[in-house]
Amino acid sequence: MDGPTAQPDPVAATGGAGMPPGSTSPPDDLPGIAGLLMQSRRTVLPKRLAAPGPDPFQLQQLLQAAATAPDHGQLRPWRLVLVPQEARGQLADAFAQALQQRDPAATLQQMEQAREKAYRAPLLLLLVVDSGCGDPEVDLNERLVSAGCALQNMLLMATAQGLGSALTSGKALKSEPLRALFALAAQDHAVCFISIGSAQSRGARRVRPEPRDLVSTLEADNNTLAPDAARPGSGAAPPG
Repeated sequence: MDGPTAQPDPVAATGGAGMPPGSTSPPDDLPGIAGLLMQSRRTVLPKRLAAPGPDPFQLQQLLQAAATAPDHGQLRPWRLVLVPQEARGQLADAFAQALQQRDPAATLQQMEQAREKAYRAPLLLLLVVDSGCGDPEVDLNERLVSAGCALQNMLLMATAQGLGSALTSGKALKSEPLRALFALAAQDHAVCFISIGSAQSRGARRVRPEPRDLVSTLEADNNTLAPDAARPGSGAAPPG
């Protein structure tokens, strides 16, 4: 009987950084491809994510995407904790206990709603940031930025795979039941859950901000730079 078929290495299969197999240079329209991928990404609520979720090869691609995030000092200040289906009951209990601690008057219906959130997406991971590992000069903000880049990389990879995804947080992340379940140390921050699966439906596409609304220009001391000379989309040219 033949042995199990080995899954191909996602990095080798793509030539490294998302390049076609056998290619040593990126596609000619790589900026256009990247822009299209970013514009295509949208949040799909976990209650709208169903099986099938990522297969083992797709999961490896998602984790490899996360691993390409910038990391000052190579501290690896964040980690992902996979919550498999067989552990969802424990997470459901933690959600219910967290609600009961916050609101002793919570109804049975509210408790059940809290529990149900643990079962929604086929793939569920918790992102944890360690504020104390490695060089103390790398502060929490830098560590969170690295984690945020890893998250965005995963969301974009899920979009490229044709899957839906969402980030969720909430008061339960800071609760003792959840921290105990994931054995979090005092320096660990439970940041959010990542949910990935097949989108059963999608909400309305939200309006994206205009790039020019996100950028301002620091004026030169001699005030020779027009206020909007370097603002994207302004059409203004800097003084000659």
